[in-house]
Formats: sequence, C-alpha cells, structure tokens
Amino acid sequence: MLDRAKVEEVIEKVRPFLRRDGGDVELVEVTEDNVVKVRLKGSCGHCPMSTMTLKSGIEAEMKRMIPDVRAVEAV
Repeated sequence: MLDRAKVEEVIEKVRPFLRRDGGDVELVEVTEDNVVKVRLKGSCGHCPMSTMTLKSGIEAEMKRMIPDVRAVEAV
C-alpha cells in the first residue's frame, strides 16, 4: 500500500497550480490497490478541463514521483 504522507507531499506540490486558477484538491483515500482518490474543489470541481487537470496534471505528477500509483480518480 502507498504511503499516505508521500501522496500528500505530491498533492502539496501541485496544489499551487490549482489555486492559481481558483481551484484546489483534497486527498480522500489511498486504496489497497494503489489508487489515489481525490476531490477537486473550487473552480476545478466544475471546470470542463477538470479531467485533463486530473489525468495530465495530478496523475502524471503522482506517477512520476510515486511509480507504484496505479491511477488517480476524482470522487
């Protein structure tokens, strides 16, 4: 299972980019099968580009920093 503290570190790293556009991200869960579940907040919660932000931004950085991450999903 992934180290929740390391996942939080990566989230803290991407958070300033989201906040710059009026959004934010919250860690909800790290599953036993290495899926990170997050909640997009603020303008990211309803933005038409939120899927791209999630996959190309948050998930890409998460997998780069923690190779065992299988996926990042919004809940």
